[in-house]
Amino acid sequence: MTRNEKSAKFLICKRIPCEIDLNSASDEKLWGEHERLSNDLESARTRISQGALSLEEMPSGGGSLLNLKVEIARRTLRRCVFCEWRCRVDRFQGTKKGACKLGGTSLVSTWFKHFGEEPPLVGSRGSGTIFFTSCTFRCVFCQNFDISQNATNGAPVDARNLALIIEDLRNDGALNINFVGGEPTPNLHTILEAMNLTRVNVPMLWNSNMFCSTEAMKLLSGVIDIWLPDFKWGNDKCAVRLSKIIRYFEVVSRNHKIAHENGDMIIRHLVMPNHVECCTKRILEWIAENCPRALVNIMGQYHPDNEVDDHPESFPDIARRPTRREMEEAYEYADELGIIYRPVS
Repeated sequence: MTRNEKSAKFLICKRIPCEIDLNSASDEKLWGEHERLSNDLESARTRISQGALSLEEMPSGGGSLLNLKVEIARRTLRRCVFCEWRCRVDRFQGTKKGACKLGGTSLVSTWFKHFGEEPPLVGSRGSGTIFFTSCTFRCVFCQNFDISQNATNGAPVDARNLALIIEDLRNDGALNINFVGGEPTPNLHTILEAMNLTRVNVPMLWNSNMFCSTEAMKLLSGVIDIWLPDFKWGNDKCAVRLSKIIRYFEVVSRNHKIAHENGDMIIRHLVMPNHVECCTKRILEWIAENCPRALVNIMGQYHPDNEVDDHPESFPDIARRPTRREMEEAYEYADELGIIYRPVS
């Protein structure tokens, strides 16, 4: 998919007919139909990849699996469980906000062709990167804290405007569309609806902390071509202290498995000073066992920022950059495990 030679998943999803009345159907019926049509989607994708079916031969117009996903996302927003905070706040009305500090309106900080992503995602054309505000984490070292911790630091974007941004980036040569932030997960309703309005063929990339709920992962799995997940912590103790997030390893490892089964994947791991043993090595071991096809980017770009920069005495273990020896130890361990890919950071 990174070579951009196939039909994007969301376009195939648009051609899978959905004949039930989305307005009157119960939530249970919607999810049951979603499961059935997701099987049809996988069958269609297989036939297309084998040359036995073309996108043009599939039905168009009327209800579709993507319409169904949009409706489920809209309903989910009324008792929001897009992420595993599962706060069940009614974000739809816009008067209440979830753990993400967002109501029903998505805010975008900026968008542009990004040439600093992993080489397979960039080529000579760049990745069409869209930065959403807000995040489900509160990382004390966040380098994008101006948009991740300030949910209002962006412009309101509805689905139609987001679709225009996607098309503009693609028409300007972007190799893919890269949903990031902050964190894209709280904006799933806007993103799915924008895909439904998008008229160009472009791979969709999910650049996320992967604290998505199982419901969100089901909605994403039929439309995301390339997964760019982050795997930060090898244990929950470090996650709670430094990212203020609960059930980290359970949730993120589960979602990495789902992503690995549903598209191309590059896993990012940021090596933290003094965390090679407790986090880096455990994560690499887990990846080698559970995501053998995944490419892995072991990153050395960490530097103290945000709260760590302001109060280094409160976070002495991460108040410096990783040493050369720490990075070498991470690379050597990856080699021992047979990790597929390691760009120089």
